[in-house]
Amino acid sequence: MENKPKLNGPTLEMAKRCRHYAMCKIDYLGTGICASGVAKHYVSYYPQGRMDLYAALASGLVPVTDVLEDIADSCDLCGVCDYQCHFYTEMRPSLVMAALKSYVDDYRSRGGEVKRTHSDDVLASLQAITGDQWASNDPAILVTYSHDPFPLAPLLMPRYVALPRTREEVSGIVRLARERGINYVTRGNGGSTTAQVLTDGIVIDVNRMKGIEIDMENWVAKVGAGVTSFDLQKEAAQLGCRICSAEPSAMVCSNIICSGTFSTWANVYGLAADNAVDAEFVGPDGNTFNLNDKTAPNLFAFHRGDASSPGICTSAKVKLYPVTDDEGGVLVPFSSLGEALEFAKQLSIRRIGLAVGVLGGHYVTSFTSPSKELADRVKPVLTDLLGANYMVLVLGDSYAIKSVKSMANPVIGNELFRTLVLGMPKLADDGWQDLVRGIDWEKTAFEILAGVEMQTVLEMLLSPSPENITSAVADTDMRDFYQHLYERPEMLDLVWLNTFRIVSARMSRHKHMVAFILYMPMEAKLIEDIIGELEEIARKHGITHDYGFVTPMDFGKRAVFEYDYYVDHADEADRKRIQDAAPELMALIDRLYRDVKGTTWIKHIVSQGFSRKEQFLYI
Repeated sequence: MENKPKLNGPTLEMAKRCRHYAMCKIDYLGTGICASGVAKHYVSYYPQGRMDLYAALASGLVPVTDVLEDIADSCDLCGVCDYQCHFYTEMRPSLVMAALKSYVDDYRSRGGEVKRTHSDDVLASLQAITGDQWASNDPAILVTYSHDPFPLAPLLMPRYVALPRTREEVSGIVRLARERGINYVTRGNGGSTTAQVLTDGIVIDVNRMKGIEIDMENWVAKVGAGVTSFDLQKEAAQLGCRICSAEPSAMVCSNIICSGTFSTWANVYGLAADNAVDAEFVGPDGNTFNLNDKTAPNLFAFHRGDASSPGICTSAKVKLYPVTDDEGGVLVPFSSLGEALEFAKQLSIRRIGLAVGVLGGHYVTSFTSPSKELADRVKPVLTDLLGANYMVLVLGDSYAIKSVKSMANPVIGNELFRTLVLGMPKLADDGWQDLVRGIDWEKTAFEILAGVEMQTVLEMLLSPSPENITSAVADTDMRDFYQHLYERPEMLDLVWLNTFRIVSARMSRHKHMVAFILYMPMEAKLIEDIIGELEEIARKHGITHDYGFVTPMDFGKRAVFEYDYYVDHADEADRKRIQDAAPELMALIDRLYRDVKGTTWIKHIVSQGFSRKEQFLYI
């Protein structure tokens, strides 16, 4: 019997395009999580892993094993993954889950051979450390840890996957790997944009290390390496606090250590060491150390040369920040990037607001729209028709919001934001656009629209409601879900959405995102010049691209800048485009390093062509 499944078409194409964003591993919509994933912890038992497994079966990469049978059988087709994945990618993983189950059932009914993977000495040693069920060498487990959407990453099959629960178990695995001369990497939720979660040796998956200890007397939370930003933010919110969070499914420890946890909150909360009181590591020799030890390496010292990783962060003490009960959010529209950057810089210099970010039309419409199609239709309305090419997002208490309103006109408050979001389908209609074009504006469009007297008119024109916004969802069987979702007030609350980073997951909805993130001087001309060069390289190579965001930090002296390239990682032609562009991109980065003081690239891989030379990030 031929092992390769006779499967193709849309279901397989969907499976290949899983973003590895791991949103199916957190309950960010309150719809629940895949029960088998929670019980088994291996990524193979989550929808993300089953997508990869289905694609691997279709290409003949793995045989049907007893573990693969268990993975398929453990899915009860509850459909929870559809809600989570459709919200940010519009994909329907349950179709792949059903196809996987169907294939396995058919394979068994035809008497196909089910293979059993044999243990070896290394696996037995790993299981002695973690427990029998928490280390595996089964192909159905290994293949789901073997690749990354990063378009230049090769398939790299590990020999083993281990799931430690404690620091001591991590230490034992590291010592074993050292003794046997086996490579290893640490893996969180696998959402790497630069393929730093792959190895031909042991993958140390930290998903069982989920401990959270809140110490309110010292305003810190001690978290294990497997704790996500969403779950810790939820714990903090219940106590009236906030953490400086990364994307919802991102691991807290790895983001503090590897990226510094950049976001619009960096305006006040800072980066890297600003948010960590201490952190615990297992070094390459298997010994443990804390950042507060006198002999510990200074992980946040600036250094541009290559450096090896100092070890595995097994826990961190993260700062908790107090939250007032009068926080709100506004968006300030601007026609030019220079004006928007200067306004954001002034806010930071004057310490007005908490989170501050300069967003472009792509992010604003992608984040707020329930569909790619509607986002694409609304973007030119927002930018070309209404003249809001950029928006400065500001979150803060009532005093900060009052100050922003006194500094800028117009200002989009939360009520107008709600109206525009729930009215987006009407906003994209030709009738509305013709009406706007027919007005002889004496003021800017948003100066008129933001007026109190226009609220009733806008309500009539846009018909903002959960039913209206839900009509943009192409999958009609998902509309009830979206309607109930948009009936929840927090889904239209700028503070809540940004505290939990809910909609920013949609940045990779069109394609996998390759982000270029720079820490640099907050200078408009410099930022505009860099954008121009990144745009030119993208156009030259036919790469989809767009401006991401800028957040001021350090009293407006510096900024976090992001520009994004979008690549279909399942399309060889698209992968070739980014590969061809790599030398020019690296030359640009190298020149910025050389010529612009205070500029550094957030990176994990360096040198010509994005070779896999590991570097630890220093801020």
